[in-house]
Amino acid sequence: MERPPNLAAAVEAAAGALVGVLESAASRHSVSVPPTQLRVLSIITERPGTNVNRLAELLDVVPSSASRLCDRLEATGLVRRAADPRDRREVHLVPTAAAENLLREIKERRHRAVQAVLDRMPNRAQHELLLALLAFGHAAALGEPVPAQRDKAARTA
Repeated sequence: MERPPNLAAAVEAAAGALVGVLESAASRHSVSVPPTQLRVLSIITERPGTNVNRLAELLDVVPSSASRLCDRLEATGLVRRAADPRDRREVHLVPTAAAENLLREIKERRHRAVQAVLDRMPNRAQHELLLALLAFGHAAALGEPVPAQRDKAARTA
């Protein structure tokens, strides 16, 4: 089956719409936390034991910028720095209970917002979307596709 010529554009547009729904749900929170700080909270929640240097690598920023981000989060009570009990020179970033509650509430808001959009779609379209998203995720996990010229050359060699 041949791919529709505008498929990539349609996927980009749908991704943009999804990001808009997610951002809108997150921005309706009573505590105003910028997206970069939310990203930091997500990272340190998903990766316990993260230190400032590792955070800087993950954010692709210099350590001093990551440290300032953590300073702001610490000042608002969302992050604390904790010495590693095995090596007191190592300091880990730990989300506070307030941060975990914030992330949970934002996740719930986002889920409800996405569900509201899905509820406006016919059941069959929802099922087809699920199958397409699963296939897309699988293809994305496989990595970069081989460019057409190299692929063709490899088959003829």
